[in-house]
Amino acid sequence: MINDRVAGAPISWGVCEVPGWGHQMDPGRVLGEMRGLGLAATEFGPDGFLPAGAGERAALLAEYGLRAVGGFAPVVLHDPDRDPLPEVRRVLAGFGVERSKSELTLVLAAVHGLEGYDERPSLGAAGWTALLTNLDRIASLAAEAGVRAVLHPHVGTMVERSNEVRRVLDGSGVPLCLDTGHLLIGGTDPVELAADAAGRIAHVHLKDVDAELAESVRQGRTPYTEAVRAGLYRSLGAGDVDIAAIVGSLEGAGYDGWYVLEQDTVLDREPDPGAGPLADVRACVEYLTGIGS
Repeated sequence: MINDRVAGAPISWGVCEVPGWGHQMDPGRVLGEMRGLGLAATEFGPDGFLPAGAGERAALLAEYGLRAVGGFAPVVLHDPDRDPLPEVRRVLAGFGVERSKSELTLVLAAVHGLEGYDERPSLGAAGWTALLTNLDRIASLAAEAGVRAVLHPHVGTMVERSNEVRRVLDGSGVPLCLDTGHLLIGGTDPVELAADAAGRIAHVHLKDVDAELAESVRQGRTPYTEAVRAGLYRSLGAGDVDIAAIVGSLEGAGYDGWYVLEQDTVLDREPDPGAGPLADVRACVEYLTGIGS
């Protein structure tokens, strides 16, 4: 049974760290709609969405009957002259780790330091050495705090394409966040990765994707943000990713972590009550419940 391991993410409600991404919904509405859908937990969302203090965060989530599973942390990892550990320590301070209850997950993205995910620079040998070294340093730091660190291959970051994912697997010990959408867009088959590298997967973001739009992003014809607005992400079961096969491979390999329903969404305005992202996430919950029962 996976139904008690299904979590939400604020980005499915359009809440994003990218400046100018779109309308940002209030945490009270987002958390209330998550709980109304029967989700057990949530990721924290970007800086400023939840209170910065661990105690205040925990109290707010408890008010809505939600557990925390961890959070997304965009960090520059490839610059040899920039130490990412102070930033990671700041992020971890807000986690409020409770070892006896559950292990939280620090979901790292190897960002380039510029705004947004529409472009990225190339990475040379020195950058790769720094990135791989920093991944292992952060994993050790997080483990000392009772937190599991994972790397999230992500469009518009320094780890996006299939060869880059492989380089991380071969050159570091950090586990992965298997994001079914970002992997596909970057050229990695998430079904194959789930089957071949299940032992390195410690966190899952579930998205379904329009393969034609994904190809347009991969080839540089459509900027990522524009593609999201155009419907890049679909409700689970309505796109071109074999979500059932991925879940089946992971469960068969003994995966016992969270399945986070996370579909990047851009909102132009505040949705009417009961409308907007709520319907899409409800469809995802119903699909996942059907294959996971």
